[in-house]
Amino acid sequence: MNAREEIDRLTEKLKMYQDKYYKEGISLIPDSEYDRLSDHLAALEREHPDLQHPDSPTKRVGSDLTNDFPEVRHTIPVLSLDKAYSDGAVLDFFNRSIQKEGGLLSFAAEEKIDGISMVLYYEKGVLVRAVTRGNGEIGNDVTPNIMTMPSVPLSLPESIDIAVRGEVYLGKEDFLRLNEAETDESKRAANPRNLAAGTVRRQKSSEARRVPLTIFCYEGFWDDKDSTPQDHLHILAKLKALGFRINPHLAFFSSDAETARRKLDEAGLDGEAYAFSDIDGFIRKKAEERAGLPYEIDGLVFKINELDVRERFGYTEHHPRWAIAYKFDAPQAEARLLGITVQVGRTGRITPVAEITPTKLGGSTIRRATLHNQEYIDELELAIGDTVSISKRGDVIPAVENVIEKNTDGNTVYRLPHDCPCCHTPIVQVGGLQFCPDYDCPDQVKGRISYFASADQMDIETLGPKTVALLYDAGILKGIEDIYTADFTAAASLPGMGEKSIGQLEKGIRESLSRPFVTVLSSLGVAEIGRKTAQMLVENGFDSIDRILEAADLKDPSAFASIPGFGSVMGERIIEAFSSPRLRETIEALRKAGLHLDAASDQVEEKAEDQVFSGQVWCITGSFKAFNPRSKALREIEKRGGRTVSSVTSKTTHLLAGEGGGSKRKEAERLGVQIVTEEEFLSAIGAGTERGEDGQLLLF
Repeated sequence: MNAREEIDRLTEKLKMYQDKYYKEGISLIPDSEYDRLSDHLAALEREHPDLQHPDSPTKRVGSDLTNDFPEVRHTIPVLSLDKAYSDGAVLDFFNRSIQKEGGLLSFAAEEKIDGISMVLYYEKGVLVRAVTRGNGEIGNDVTPNIMTMPSVPLSLPESIDIAVRGEVYLGKEDFLRLNEAETDESKRAANPRNLAAGTVRRQKSSEARRVPLTIFCYEGFWDDKDSTPQDHLHILAKLKALGFRINPHLAFFSSDAETARRKLDEAGLDGEAYAFSDIDGFIRKKAEERAGLPYEIDGLVFKINELDVRERFGYTEHHPRWAIAYKFDAPQAEARLLGITVQVGRTGRITPVAEITPTKLGGSTIRRATLHNQEYIDELELAIGDTVSISKRGDVIPAVENVIEKNTDGNTVYRLPHDCPCCHTPIVQVGGLQFCPDYDCPDQVKGRISYFASADQMDIETLGPKTVALLYDAGILKGIEDIYTADFTAAASLPGMGEKSIGQLEKGIRESLSRPFVTVLSSLGVAEIGRKTAQMLVENGFDSIDRILEAADLKDPSAFASIPGFGSVMGERIIEAFSSPRLRETIEALRKAGLHLDAASDQVEEKAEDQVFSGQVWCITGSFKAFNPRSKALREIEKRGGRTVSSVTSKTTHLLAGEGGGSKRKEAERLGVQIVTEEEFLSAIGAGTERGEDGQLLLF
């Protein structure tokens, strides 16, 4: 048998095995045998790339080659939907449509999956492109990643040209499993949609394959108009026959339930049949079922069934006139993106921040929201002028969650500048993040000093970001070490820096000299070393700065990688950071100033606390009178043996709830987590409070 015949034989056999497994759940051969055949086919295709089938089963495996995502123009309209927030608004849509048409219509109702809109383009029955929605006219070609999804057919049983719209999503259980497996909390996704969006844009399709994305398809557009089915129900039936996955939770509305049932039966589809008058009960039913679904939905989509009516109704520049989306809950906040400001952090990280129309959210007016990085902007396909949904993550940080409506100005996806907005040094890419590499960039220096002095770190009162910027611009503070050597009397002429303010500042600096080594270590601003990481270093033998520096000199990442949860990558980054001559100069200056750089020399004798929270897992939400910032409460928990986490899960045992707690409290109530008030917490730790001179509550 020659190579062509063998490739043809293996391709057909493996496609049959895949179809049986993914569509019917039947495994015809052991996994080991399937892998052997697949490896053999892949080897033959590498030797004879010209003989590879366009729908080869090996494309499900993905590649380690880096993908780019070129922009592609859509050949079909890919628009958003008009919104409704009440059953009355949906019924009004029904009535308006019927009145406009002058006759009876029917409507399909489908779940609005909270995922990533995708268009699959097939030519002669073979998948040639998978394109994100983009701005509705132009999207990104993410074909290699979508090809790894078993639920997406690589070829169809008919040689047709068709575009299929669908929603790519990640199931709830898979999301929780993958998120909990991510040891770096900063890399955990906020919700299944965000993880799905990030996966669709993975640079390597072999990595995308590891995330079990799937798809529901809901619209088909035939290139040959004569081949287009007669109505929406028959489009769904045809898509199903072609091998596409359609949502089984379909509902259909007509003038009466009997007519609706007959039309479903004629199309050969399962589904629920309703009369128009049943709309309110149907929406209530779906809202109740929502939590029990294995995937996230954020509403329902109602569409006119008759295609000729759709064509007559047409489109606005924003949405089709023949469909409407019912949202279960009005967005927490909806705003228009006015612009994007680029910030430079203390580590040089470049962070885009959304400037939005002033929006009420959680009792405050939001004007700015985080966008994380360029990759996140790409995931959202975000452009200036878009209407976006805003949430408060962790009840605190405003963030842009998704795009509700694309702009009509023709703006395309925003791109970060090539140069640092502060010092104009060319920006460098490190993984999915962008950085300014200039250590002396003014924004970085100010950020390092502010971080070092912050309440969560060295806790130097009155030395906040505004004061730091004032002193830096005056040439009084040029680095962290200057905090302990500068002559602050020179600042007396600066705005707000009178004799009293300078006295408070100097007092705070003197008090900071007694902070323990673990606090000094975490305050240095090394990207990999926060408070918990610093504590783990100390507990695992790195209890002095000299031991850390000695390990860095040996250039052996395993010295740090052996610490549970660290790994070789973190070890390499710690070595790189402490090998920096600039950081070492700062450390020596702090040593000379008298800071504690050795845990054994800590002169602060902390009272041994009873481990009353041992074995407990605590989360915090809301604001507090005695714990400002909230990290002070976290320290009290950790001192007493408790573990603290950033989100409420089934493993959380206690939620410390202050004023204004929102989603975390609701989740805690749902899971039966014990909710503790501030007063109850103070009683549990045996603490009281008194007012300081500035009126702030202090613990005693």
